[in-house]
Amino acid sequence: MISVVVKNVVKETRDIVRLVLGSEDGGALPFFEAGAHIDVHLPSGLIRQYSLCRLSVEAQYYEIAVLKDAHSRGGSAEVHQLKIGDILFISAPKNHFALVDGGSRHSVLIAGGIGVTPLLPMAQQLRHLGQSFEFHYCGRTSETAAFTAALKNGSFADNMHFHFSQEAESGRMEVSRVLSGQAEGAVLYICGPASFIEEVLQQARALGWPEDCLHREFFSAPALNEHREGNDAFQIKIHSTGEILHVAADESMFEVLDKHGVFVPVSCESGVCGSCQTGVVSGVPDHRDVFLTDKEHQAGKLVMPCCSRALTPVLELDL
Repeated sequence: MISVVVKNVVKETRDIVRLVLGSEDGGALPFFEAGAHIDVHLPSGLIRQYSLCRLSVEAQYYEIAVLKDAHSRGGSAEVHQLKIGDILFISAPKNHFALVDGGSRHSVLIAGGIGVTPLLPMAQQLRHLGQSFEFHYCGRTSETAAFTAALKNGSFADNMHFHFSQEAESGRMEVSRVLSGQAEGAVLYICGPASFIEEVLQQARALGWPEDCLHREFFSAPALNEHREGNDAFQIKIHSTGEILHVAADESMFEVLDKHGVFVPVSCESGVCGSCQTGVVSGVPDHRDVFLTDKEHQAGKLVMPCCSRALTPVLELDL
């Protein structure tokens, strides 16, 4: 883990705070590319993932922006209580949402609310490389959307399109209009609420966008992953030892593994972050995550024990 100091706390909107995190010794923090996130270990023991929201020219600093969520399980509320000088531990940057082909194809960036955070450095990187892109930012109002003023006046202002549903001069984004007529080979990057992402992806598929041109990052799991009923009990087999563990209908694989001393790193507990990704040796997973791609779901070689289950009586894990 990396120790950092909260160097600055900036209130971007009423509900969004931006933190500048600096290395304790003033040295350079690990390099990262656009789309990366870090695990933030909060003082309470909670671990949360936040996108790095700016490609800083000063290597000793990272920046994250966090929405105070009314339905938060505690992480965002705790971040909003942090002060300048507080010490935090973070992971090195991880990136499951990087620009493909170095951003060489036309990129369509679509942000919903706080989903703007990983797309900001993408736009910065594309601008720096001189690549073709357009950036659509969707929200309720310009006052509730972070970084609006900076984006309207920044280096890639000409690439920006604002869609504020409660402002007559901009209005809600017409998804089909934005996605239709794009050049062949264009790539879509989208981040935001789960329902927003699903709506855009459904329309993209209906318009014929190839699956390998659709890239998304959720920051929360869809409701169906949080409240699915009718679970069946099943067993998990530990490949290295042959041990068989019983998973009751009201238990997760992670809870059973943890109870029996089998370590799997878990953070979000809802299939968003990918921390607990585990190989599958045999059996068929019942995928309930939003981290793996549809292709990876179909292959059935990986599973997220924090939220997913099994469609077969036994699921053998590569542990």
